[in-house]
Amino acid sequence: MDRTILHCDCNSFFASVETLLDPSLADGPTAVCGDPESRHGIILAKNEKAKAFGVQTAETIWQAKRKCPDLRLVAPHRSEYVKFSRKCNELYLQYTDLVDPFGIDESFLDVTGSMHLFGSGEHIADELRRRMREEVGLTISVGVSFNRAFAKLGSDYKKPDGTTVFSRGNFKQRVWSLPANTLLYVGKRASDRLNQLGVRTIGELAACDPAFIHSILGKNGDLLLRYARGEDDEPVRSFYAEREVKSVGNSMTFAHNLLGADECRMGITALCDNVGRRLRKRGMVCQTVQLGIRDPEFHNRSRQVTLERPTNSTRTLIDLSMQLLLGHWPMDKPVRLLSVTAANLLPENQSCEQLSLFDAAEDIQKRDRQHKLDQTVDALRQKFGDKSVVFAHSVKKKDKTDKK
Repeated sequence: MDRTILHCDCNSFFASVETLLDPSLADGPTAVCGDPESRHGIILAKNEKAKAFGVQTAETIWQAKRKCPDLRLVAPHRSEYVKFSRKCNELYLQYTDLVDPFGIDESFLDVTGSMHLFGSGEHIADELRRRMREEVGLTISVGVSFNRAFAKLGSDYKKPDGTTVFSRGNFKQRVWSLPANTLLYVGKRASDRLNQLGVRTIGELAACDPAFIHSILGKNGDLLLRYARGEDDEPVRSFYAEREVKSVGNSMTFAHNLLGADECRMGITALCDNVGRRLRKRGMVCQTVQLGIRDPEFHNRSRQVTLERPTNSTRTLIDLSMQLLLGHWPMDKPVRLLSVTAANLLPENQSCEQLSLFDAAEDIQKRDRQHKLDQTVDALRQKFGDKSVVFAHSVKKKDKTDKK
């Protein structure tokens, strides 16, 4: 028996929530962004009227205003987004406990076991759309299918406030004609590579030889081929199931471009301080450290290092991140954004390492001192607040001409 999977996607979620907070925003094109006067001025979301002018997510404010001079800009209210996301999932949970959030504004639902109570998947989707409008004040688009990948495709198919059904009987006619880049997890690189090979539709991808696609895209190619052929069997997890933490990361867009090792170290120290503290709070260590860099022209570079000894030491994270930066980024080139991610996580009490016969005692003592220091800093912050202890490198140094 096929499963019945729904993918519910809130339409223009951030902008819709802002309109509920301020109904006057519904009168014209609106976009959610950071402070227009700062370097955080990037479009985070837009309403349908702004979309009509071609305003796009992630473009700069000045680009959006050039397309739509009357665009009304509002700052994000993140706590409200979390509150409304919770309301959406509370509604979904009235139909099934198999609710798997896929970001703040999207969720997968498996209603296979609920249809004898509430009707078909399409009927449940229509009822959810109606209730979401009437009870929460938002609109959602819902895809209904026998797997997650096609359900996600369906929610993108008819926006806003639509229901689309891709069934076992119609998916070859309706899905295979769609562009390959509309399929879940087909990013820009995979899409460009497929285009170079003449694979432009989902159906053309489905017809590819598995060994050939694997040779081009690796494991991701295997996954995409299964998705294109309708063979996705990933389950929808219970909303109450414990989520496995696969990585801990933090990023920061700076108010001015960072230039030189000293300024970059200041940013990296702040990021690693946050990541290290969260690792220790979870009782985790990482085996991989990843550094992301973005310049003012939005060119991105990412580098990573795999560790012989898993760590959650803030000092070690700082040192490794700086090594990655100095080894792969010219110090005379400005930096707009930095990100640090701790990946390949292990429980701290399950990590193991092989120690050298000659330096083991010295290494153990050094790491013990650092671990005790981290624990002391964590305890002080827990008692007196996050700003009670800061790293010297995370504080901007005064110029020699500055007055004390």
